[in-house]
Amino acid sequence: MSEQVQPHFGIEKIYLKDLSLEVPNAPQIFLEREAPQIEVNLHTGTAPVDDQGLYEVVLTVTVTAKLNDKTAFLVEVAQAGIFNILNLQAAEVDAVLGVLCPSTLLPYAREAVAGNLVRAGFPPVVLQHVNFDGAYQERVRQMQEAAAQQAAPPSVQ
Repeated sequence: MSEQVQPHFGIEKIYLKDLSLEVPNAPQIFLEREAPQIEVNLHTGTAPVDDQGLYEVVLTVTVTAKLNDKTAFLVEVAQAGIFNILNLQAAEVDAVLGVLCPSTLLPYAREAVAGNLVRAGFPPVVLQHVNFDGAYQERVRQMQEAAAQQAAPPSVQ
Protein backbone atom coordinates (compact mmCIF):
# COMPACT_ATOMS: atom_id res chain seq x y z
CA MET A 1 0.00 0.00 0.00
CA SER A 2 1.25 3.46 -0.82
CA GLU A 3 0.68 6.28 1.58
CA GLN A 4 -0.99 9.40 0.26
CA VAL A 5 1.05 12.53 0.76
CA GLN A 6 -1.09 15.11 2.49
CA PRO A 7 -1.03 18.79 1.55
CA HIS A 8 0.53 21.00 4.21
CA PHE A 9 0.16 24.69 5.01
CA GLY A 10 2.03 26.16 7.95
CA ILE A 11 2.82 29.60 9.29
CA GLU A 12 6.51 29.73 10.17
CA LYS A 13 6.78 33.41 11.08
CA ILE A 14 4.74 36.61 10.87
CA TYR A 15 6.66 39.87 11.13
CA LEU A 16 6.57 43.56 10.34
CA LYS A 17 9.05 44.00 7.50
CA ASP A 18 8.76 47.76 7.08
CA LEU A 19 6.86 50.64 8.64
CA SER A 20 6.79 54.25 7.57
CA LEU A 21 4.71 57.06 9.05
CA GLU A 22 4.86 60.64 7.85
CA VAL A 23 3.00 63.67 9.17
CA PRO A 24 4.51 66.33 6.91
CA ASN A 25 2.21 69.20 7.91
CA ALA A 26 2.34 68.83 11.70
CA PRO A 27 1.52 70.62 13.90
CA GLN A 28 -0.77 72.81 11.74
CA ILE A 29 -2.66 69.80 10.35
CA PHE A 30 -3.98 69.04 13.87
CA LEU A 31 -5.81 72.38 13.88
CA GLU A 32 -7.93 71.43 10.87
CA ARG A 33 -11.55 70.54 11.65
CA GLU A 34 -12.75 68.88 8.46
CA ALA A 35 -12.45 65.18 7.79
CA PRO A 36 -9.61 64.16 5.46
CA GLN A 37 -10.02 62.13 2.28
CA ILE A 38 -8.60 58.65 2.95
CA GLU A 39 -7.05 56.54 0.21
CA VAL A 40 -6.01 52.92 0.82
CA ASN A 41 -3.80 50.93 -1.55
CA LEU A 42 -2.84 47.26 -1.17
CA HIS A 43 -0.12 45.28 -2.88
CA THR A 44 0.93 41.67 -2.39
CA GLY A 45 4.31 40.23 -3.27
CA THR A 46 5.55 36.67 -2.99
CA ALA A 47 8.96 35.03 -3.28
CA PRO A 48 10.33 31.58 -2.54
CA VAL A 49 12.65 31.48 0.47
CA ASP A 50 14.13 28.11 -0.42
CA ASP A 51 13.34 25.07 -2.57
CA GLN A 52 11.82 23.19 0.38
CA GLY A 53 8.39 24.84 0.30
CA LEU A 54 9.07 28.04 2.23
CA TYR A 55 7.67 31.27 0.78
CA GLU A 56 7.71 34.87 1.93
CA VAL A 57 4.54 36.85 1.33
CA VAL A 58 4.50 40.60 1.89
CA LEU A 59 1.25 42.54 2.12
CA THR A 60 1.97 46.25 1.70
CA VAL A 61 -0.72 48.67 2.80
CA THR A 62 -0.44 52.39 2.08
CA VAL A 63 -2.93 54.77 3.68
CA THR A 64 -2.88 58.43 2.68
CA ALA A 65 -5.05 61.15 4.23
CA LYS A 66 -5.40 64.53 2.50
CA LEU A 67 -7.12 67.73 3.48
CA ASN A 68 -7.53 69.80 0.33
CA ASP A 69 -3.99 69.84 -1.06
CA LYS A 70 -2.23 69.07 2.24
CA THR A 71 -1.19 65.59 3.31
CA ALA A 72 -2.39 64.93 6.85
CA PHE A 73 -0.53 61.61 7.08
CA LEU A 74 0.93 58.82 5.04
CA VAL A 75 1.45 55.42 6.62
CA GLU A 76 2.89 52.41 4.85
CA VAL A 77 3.05 48.98 6.44
CA ALA A 78 4.77 45.97 4.89
CA GLN A 79 3.40 43.03 6.88
CA ALA A 80 5.18 39.81 6.01
CA GLY A 81 5.07 36.14 6.73
CA ILE A 82 7.02 33.01 5.98
CA PHE A 83 4.73 30.16 5.02
CA ASN A 84 5.44 26.47 4.56
CA ILE A 85 3.46 25.02 1.65
CA LEU A 86 4.03 21.39 0.67
CA ASN A 87 2.51 18.71 -1.53
CA LEU A 88 0.39 20.98 -3.73
CA GLN A 89 0.35 21.48 -7.48
CA ALA A 90 1.90 24.73 -8.77
CA ALA A 91 -1.52 26.30 -9.47
CA GLU A 92 -2.69 25.42 -5.96
CA VAL A 93 0.47 26.92 -4.42
CA ASP A 94 -0.13 30.10 -6.43
CA ALA A 95 -3.70 30.28 -5.12
CA VAL A 96 -2.56 29.77 -1.51
CA LEU A 97 0.07 32.50 -1.92
CA GLY A 98 -2.45 34.86 -3.53
CA VAL A 99 -5.45 34.26 -1.26
CA LEU A 100 -4.79 32.46 2.02
CA CYS A 101 -1.46 34.08 2.90
CA PRO A 102 -2.56 37.73 2.39
CA SER A 103 -5.81 36.97 4.24
CA THR A 104 -3.69 35.71 7.15
CA LEU A 105 -1.52 38.86 7.12
CA LEU A 106 -4.35 41.43 6.84
CA PRO A 107 -5.34 41.49 10.55
CA TYR A 108 -1.72 42.16 11.51
CA ALA A 109 -1.44 44.97 8.95
CA ARG A 110 -4.78 46.37 10.16
CA GLU A 111 -3.48 46.57 13.73
CA ALA A 112 -0.16 48.12 12.64
CA VAL A 113 -1.92 50.85 10.63
CA ALA A 114 -4.51 51.68 13.29
CA GLY A 115 -2.10 51.53 16.22
CA ASN A 116 0.52 53.72 14.63
CA LEU A 117 -2.01 56.33 13.56
CA VAL A 118 -3.33 56.55 17.12
CA ARG A 119 0.23 56.99 18.43
CA ALA A 120 0.71 59.76 15.82
CA GLY A 121 -2.32 61.63 17.19
CA PHE A 122 -4.94 60.64 14.60
CA PRO A 123 -8.08 58.56 14.87
CA PRO A 124 -7.48 54.98 13.74
CA VAL A 125 -8.16 53.94 10.16
CA VAL A 126 -9.62 50.44 10.32
CA LEU A 127 -8.88 48.48 7.17
CA GLN A 128 -11.96 46.74 5.86
CA HIS A 129 -12.08 43.10 4.84
CA VAL A 130 -10.48 42.42 1.47
CA ASN A 131 -11.67 39.76 -0.95
CA PHE A 132 -8.26 38.40 -1.92
CA ASP A 133 -9.95 35.51 -3.75
CA GLY A 134 -11.73 37.91 -6.10
CA ALA A 135 -8.52 39.87 -6.72
CA TYR A 136 -6.63 36.63 -7.35
CA GLN A 137 -9.26 35.36 -9.80
CA GLU A 138 -9.14 38.68 -11.67
CA ARG A 139 -5.33 38.50 -11.90
CA VAL A 140 -5.53 34.93 -13.25
CA ARG A 141 -8.13 36.00 -15.81
CA GLN A 142 -5.94 38.91 -16.99
CA MET A 143 -2.90 36.63 -17.29
CA GLN A 144 -4.92 34.11 -19.32
CA GLU A 145 -6.18 36.86 -21.65
CA ALA A 146 -2.65 38.19 -22.14
CA ALA A 147 -1.34 34.70 -22.89
CA ALA A 148 -4.17 34.10 -25.38
CA GLN A 149 -3.41 37.37 -27.17
CA GLN A 150 0.28 36.48 -27.45
CA ALA A 151 -0.54 32.98 -28.75
CA ALA A 152 -3.05 34.20 -31.34
CA PRO A 153 -1.71 34.46 -34.90
CA PRO A 154 -1.44 38.01 -36.21
CA SER A 155 -4.47 39.11 -38.18
CA VAL A 156 -4.00 39.75 -41.87
CA GLN A 157 -5.57 42.86 -43.30
